[in-house]
Amino acid sequence: MDESTKTAVIRRLASAAGHIKGIERMVQDDVYCIDIIKQIQAVQAALNKVSTIMLDNHLRTCVTTAIQGSNPAERERMLEEVVSVFAMVEKR
Repeated sequence: MDESTKTAVIRRLASAAGHIKGIERMVQDDVYCIDIIKQIQAVQAALNKVSTIMLDNHLRTCVTTAIQGSNPAERERMLEEVVSVFAMVEKR
């Protein structure tokens, strides 16, 4: 992962972690449920963005290297790995 991608991911994760702490305080302070749910949805959206960045990076680096390589088993493993991530999401 290049440094700019790593920096972006770390920044987004730190922001999400801060929001989660804020949600925890909201729960402790008995804040209105819908307001808490909105904050949870915001954190989920932030984590989805991190996931998208990570997937993009993986496809452009690891998967591209495997596809361009001469090892058919490695190519197949990489493709199955990516497909399995989406299969896990569908099961949720």
